[in-house]
Amino acid sequence: MTYVLIPGAGGSADYWHLLVDELRRRGREAVAVDLPAADDAAALPEYAATVRAAIGDRRRVVLVAQSLGAFTAPLVADDPRVTMVVLVNPMIPAPGETAGQWWAATGHAQARADHAVAQGRTPGDHVDLAVDFFHDVPEAVVARLTAADAPDESPAVFTRPNPLRRWPDVPTRVVTGRDDRFFPADFQRRLARERLGVDVDVLPGGHLIALSQPRRLADQLDAYRIQAPPADR
Repeated sequence: MTYVLIPGAGGSADYWHLLVDELRRRGREAVAVDLPAADDAAALPEYAATVRAAIGDRRRVVLVAQSLGAFTAPLVADDPRVTMVVLVNPMIPAPGETAGQWWAATGHAQARADHAVAQGRTPGDHVDLAVDFFHDVPEAVVARLTAADAPDESPAVFTRPNPLRRWPDVPTRVVTGRDDRFFPADFQRRLARERLGVDVDVLPGGHLIALSQPRRLADQLDAYRIQAPPADR
């Protein structure tokens, strides 16, 4: 079995480096995908093609998708070699919904603001990377990821039509960071139930859980591993 890891916004495979190390230490095969996020001509179909190329000739594949990566994963999961999809702090898309439409359609802004107030923080539209994303990530890891400027995501990913017509017939799991400030846990739980009919598995950690809790995330993936059906379903 191979874990194929799809990053979120920015498209960098380096987001997964700690999880890849942990999985390989356990004897698992893990492939982190670099998406063409800086290519203004690239949108979801091109992202999906990149992931398919990374799968190559591997037979049993679990797709693991972070945040925005949840828009790409279902476009690849129709491959009969994919045995399971695991979404981590995901933007769960509705059929045909663009990533640009997702924010208003899901009520994200209100959910994020309510969560900030409940925590005693001042809500606002501005995204503070230190507060919203890196608050529980070790300083050395933050320094590594912020040493070079990440490319802006291609606007096409948010605006070009989403070819998803229905969620593929493949087991899907949702992992939610208990301490996620950007996509609060209750918000994720609601979307998972409404859009996928599943409940979430909650782990300690914020939005970038693969950086703050790689061992716990690997533990969860190992638990799913024994549930995965054979390939060529």
